[in-house]
Order: sequence, then C-alpha cells, then structure tokens
Amino acid sequence: MGIVTNATDKHQRCIDACKECAQACYECFEACLKEQDVAARKKCISMLIDCAELCQLAVAYMSRSSELAKNLCQLCAEVCDKCAQDCAMFKDEHCQKCADMCRKCAEECRKMVSM
Repeated sequence: MGIVTNATDKHQRCIDACKECAQACYECFEACLKEQDVAARKKCISMLIDCAELCQLAVAYMSRSSELAKNLCQLCAEVCDKCAQDCAMFKDEHCQKCADMCRKCAEECRKMVSM
C-alpha cells in the first residue's frame, strides 16, 4: 500500500486518515472564513490550521518511519479531538463533516500509537 515501498504498510490507514483530516481542516477553514459569524469562529479557525499542519507532519513522520512517529501521532490524536470538539459547536455541514474526519483521524492515530 505504500507508494514506493511497503515499509509503511502497517501505518497506511493512519497515514490516509491524517491526509484526509488535513484536507478536511483546510476546506473547513476556507468555508468558515466565508460564514457570517466568522468572529465567533476565531478559536475554531485557528485550531483547524493547527490540526491540518500537525496531520501533515504526522504523515511525514510515519512515511519515513521516524522513531518519533508514535509521539507525534499521540499529539495528533489530542489535537484532532480538540479540533473535532471545536468544529462540532457549529451546526453547518462543513464543520460537522470536519468534526467527523477529525474523530476518525484521532482514532486511527491512537491505533497507530498502540502498535
């Protein structure tokens, strides 16, 4: 399932979840900026970027089998949980979908950490 080797196959579900979560967070970020209550979303908007960037970093660490990948995925799970909580406060569809993606990513990161 890896791109050029099979070295990361055991982490592929987590890698995929992190990629999807990052994309969801960036898309939600853009959509939130267009909402009428953008000021009320300031904390959530900031968290979306933190989450997206951390997910991308986790993908990089897992892809190169870094010895710190588990530590980073533990933090990623915590940030994804926080981002999901922040997004869930807003009832629009993009925030709800993003919250779901963040929860999925957090779950996959926890599985990766327990390997």
